[in-house]
Amino acid sequence: MRSMPGPVAVITDSTACLPAPVAERWGIGVVQVQLQVGEQFDEENRYDREEIIGHLRAGTPVKTAPPEVAAFFWAFQDAASKGASAIVSVHISGRMSETVNAAREAAQQVNIPVHVLDSGTTGMSLGFAATSAAKVAAAGGQATRVIDAAERRFRGSREILYVDTLEFLRRGGRIGAAQAFLGSAFSIKPLLTLKNGEVAPLTRVPGQRRALNKLVDLAVECAGDRDVEVAITRFGPDERDLEIGGRLRARLPHMVDSTLVDASMILGAHLGPGAIGITVSPV
Repeated sequence: MRSMPGPVAVITDSTACLPAPVAERWGIGVVQVQLQVGEQFDEENRYDREEIIGHLRAGTPVKTAPPEVAAFFWAFQDAASKGASAIVSVHISGRMSETVNAAREAAQQVNIPVHVLDSGTTGMSLGFAATSAAKVAAAGGQATRVIDAAERRFRGSREILYVDTLEFLRRGGRIGAAQAFLGSAFSIKPLLTLKNGEVAPLTRVPGQRRALNKLVDLAVECAGDRDVEVAITRFGPDERDLEIGGRLRARLPHMVDSTLVDASMILGAHLGPGAIGITVSPV
């Protein structure tokens, strides 16, 4: 009798902003992207969030780096040793990080099929994609179905971002087409998105309050009358996210679920303290 193939394992990286209970529930492996703070260099989950925010505000150099190839290799090996028949590894846009290339290099050294996907995005657009893929895998789906689930989700999701300043994106070299907003008056607040795998401008709004109102308006417009999951992502404690969540619930009757998550410190290092994002993801 032929034995049944083992389950498909799903692996992502820490920029997916997945809450630990979600990753644990669905068996999603999370490979940590790395941070350098001054002379200290380590995986992002080894840092204290409030300390990173303090360093950013104080002007301490905070840089990011992809995981080592070895980190992916051991994550893939661990999945194989637990009986996985294949791995779907879905990651932050290759135009924003070398993470996906590190995963591809490690995949060549593993004895089971590893399908590495460049999501073209990050944040909870990536997190929702990894979770959808893992749910299909848990139901016994083969690799092609798991890949389809991830791709459908990250292609359909949209990130809408508010930042207090573009300075942190400029410092990290991730400003992309949003550089067109540089030089705006301090009171003008930029709203951004991700397009073609990198940060892109949406609009500029005078004042923080109006900018956050516009953030909600854009999310509602993006959702339309579709069934969607929504994530509000924050970098640092902030009461504004609760207000935003309440307004979205009131204006999105087709919102299937909403969640509040802390931004990956990798993303926070580029977006800066006070950044708030809304992910709209059709289900």
